[in-house]
Amino acid sequence: MASQLTFIGAGNMASAIFGGLIDNGYPAEAITATSPDESMLEQHRARYGIHTTTDNVAGVSDADVVILAVKPQIMREVCEPLQEALQISRPLIISIAAGLTIDTLSQWLGDDSLPIVRCMPNTPALVGKGATGLYAPPGSGEDHRALASDLLSAVGIVEWVEEETQLSAVTAIAGSAPAYFFYMLEAMENAGVERGLSRETARRLAIQTALGAANMASESEHDPQTLKQQVMSPKGTTERAIASFEQAGFEKMVDDATLACFERAESLARELRDQ
Repeated sequence: MASQLTFIGAGNMASAIFGGLIDNGYPAEAITATSPDESMLEQHRARYGIHTTTDNVAGVSDADVVILAVKPQIMREVCEPLQEALQISRPLIISIAAGLTIDTLSQWLGDDSLPIVRCMPNTPALVGKGATGLYAPPGSGEDHRALASDLLSAVGIVEWVEEETQLSAVTAIAGSAPAYFFYMLEAMENAGVERGLSRETARRLAIQTALGAANMASESEHDPQTLKQQVMSPKGTTERAIASFEQAGFEKMVDDATLACFERAESLARELRDQ
């Protein structure tokens, strides 16, 4: 029998996850989503056939798993009214909220013995190509870890980290990283237009090239450095382009950007803890 899942929050990431589950055969009748937005819930009922409610407490009362999928800034006001109901149902809690530590969530949920798994998904989960980092504290049950893995793998790959602070690194190289690639695509599109291509042609070529390169990297036995070298020939066009990237400090730019993201994730955790 499928676990009863309740999503507190029914926005894009929540719908990506329960939509992916349903596409992979998970029974829609075992899924509930909550939101104050009745029109959004109506759309989800019509599209997915799931249960919906505007009452968070009612939503968690019979849940085996509760997925916290609201913005970090409102998580406290969402969690505190659930304390009594969660004491009775004692589900597995999965949080997809950036920056909120397990200690903070436990405090807001009123019980440090509730099983909690934190995860950091990214937006390609919306098309079933997500990359999610997962963390559970020492002593967490293997059944809880396995269940979290099964649920999140419905929308992409999952990787477990050993320390909770490593989720900030996951944010830097996966959670926020789709925007880095979109930025690169934007720059390539503009460069193509500058060199005479139509915007539509430049965009299609850049996107397809990114897709092909990602698939090659995923399926190849070689690392990215080797794959890069295989595209280059001595004194050729690609070598000249890579040399230009190197002279501009491309690798340091990427390192600086991911460091800035990592540090902001850490500071956000502190701000949310102290709110």
